[in-house]
Amino acid sequence: MSFHSYLRKLKREKTKFASIEDINLKIKPGCTTHPPWPESICSACQPNALTLNRQTYRHVDHIEFESPSIVDEFLAYWRTTGSQRAGHLYGRYEKFTQTPLGIKAVVVAIYEPPQECSRDHVRIIPDENEGRIDAVAKGLGLARVGWIFTDLVSDTSGQVKHFRNIDSHFLSSQECITAGFFQNKFANATKLSSNGKHGSKFVTVCVTGSKDKQVHMEGYQVSNQCMALVRENVLVPTKDAPEFGYVRESSSKQYVPDVFYKEKDKYGNEVTKMGRPLPVEYLLVDIPVATPKTPVQTFSTGFPVENRPMEGHLQDFAALASLKQKMPNLPEFFRDFHLLIYLGTQTIQPLSLEEELGPLLAALRDEKTELVYDWAESSHWRNIELLMQNFNDGYQ
Repeated sequence: MSFHSYLRKLKREKTKFASIEDINLKIKPGCTTHPPWPESICSACQPNALTLNRQTYRHVDHIEFESPSIVDEFLAYWRTTGSQRAGHLYGRYEKFTQTPLGIKAVVVAIYEPPQECSRDHVRIIPDENEGRIDAVAKGLGLARVGWIFTDLVSDTSGQVKHFRNIDSHFLSSQECITAGFFQNKFANATKLSSNGKHGSKFVTVCVTGSKDKQVHMEGYQVSNQCMALVRENVLVPTKDAPEFGYVRESSSKQYVPDVFYKEKDKYGNEVTKMGRPLPVEYLLVDIPVATPKTPVQTFSTGFPVENRPMEGHLQDFAALASLKQKMPNLPEFFRDFHLLIYLGTQTIQPLSLEEELGPLLAALRDEKTELVYDWAESSHWRNIELLMQNFNDGYQ
């Protein structure tokens, strides 16, 4: 059920939202009856053991890419190089009418952060421009709503292999930990929790092969229990079995409560097992992913995508000039997410996000064409146009 339907159920059962608090795996501070851990611990300050249960509600009920072209542009890197790719999803949250009290994440653009890519792995590198990129998105009325990554391998017939299924895994333990990290970073604000946060609306999208060996998308979140395990750094991946994680053991530096899960043995009896190892399927929440029947294109395409080590994908003033020649209509020219990110992060002619670039972002957000033309008359853009001309002259 949707999160707000779950809250309504709790209210109807008169539980006073007792289970809305985030799970706490830390030793309760202030116990004065004994020396602190690791010398001693008591039942009053010891965190409760955690028994994993599949979460019965989800904070986001649907993921919608407003146009297939958004995903096609993202997949162009894999199609060209054969290497996997990851990106941040930017968009907004809206009502999802097909689920009672539902919420959907609408994706309008994908930003590709600095990363190391190969056929078998992706490693996202810390991005020094992360704050500015989020600020540009905020100026456009958008927020970071999730992340996306590929796991695609072509077979000899030109199709893609299907290897993520019930017999192997849907998300690996490392991917679950990454999803938990992001969900903790973008926690859901609520007044019903004492710390003002509970769960997250941050989503995970995996692009992989389907049963019919076609490229398709699968959407997930990890449960609040998984978020707690990741938040306290007690869940680690296993080496050779991606479908299993492992709960750390207590040490002198950190007390780790027992983590259990239940499954049926070969006789059909329900047995309780320690989470070493831990099947990560207990941590997953499925979310449908789709595109609308009538696609919408908030942003145009044409400017090179950031952080792609490929020919023709260098972001510079020459690329700006080339796109402007192809697209002389200024409102259409500026309505390119990757172009706006470049304007907000380039250092040759820096633009302050509030005073200089902010008015352009607001004009695009509010669809006020006349204000876009007004901004193009500013000294900020005039200086960039001169640099664009100089770059063109230098290449001739």
